[in-house]
Amino acid sequence: MAIDGVLGAGEGSRTAAGDAFSGLSSEEFTKIILTELQNQDPLEPNDTGALLEQLSSIRSIQSDLELQNRLEAMVAQNELAGAAGLIGKRVSGLTDTSKRVEDEVASVTRTQSGAVLNLKGGARMPMGNLDEILAPVAEGA
Repeated sequence: MAIDGVLGAGEGSRTAAGDAFSGLSSEEFTKIILTELQNQDPLEPNDTGALLEQLSSIRSIQSDLELQNRLEAMVAQNELAGAAGLIGKRVSGLTDTSKRVEDEVASVTRTQSGAVLNLKGGARMPMGNLDEILAPVAEGA
């Protein structure tokens, strides 16, 4: 029984398998290797080195995915903090419906696609659509 047979041969199955193998303890890993050795045909032994290489690749892929997720979360937090610093400031850019707007930021919302500036006039501007931070309008002008 080779790892490809257990997990499937496609790249998507390796990524999904990464989740399953990320929690493997050393004891569980050893059991997999011993089970592999016990179940192979002595006249046609499997390449245990290939099994170890596949498991190592799966763990490496999982580690890369975890790192990517952590970096994405840090970027999202940083963007939200930057957007929060704009509350009370006048900004210019495109709304989420691609309409040009210039207004004061009332609040900020975190969405799956990033921080969104909620403007006093009711429009919503994704942080990526912000193109200018303007000087405040003088009172009585």
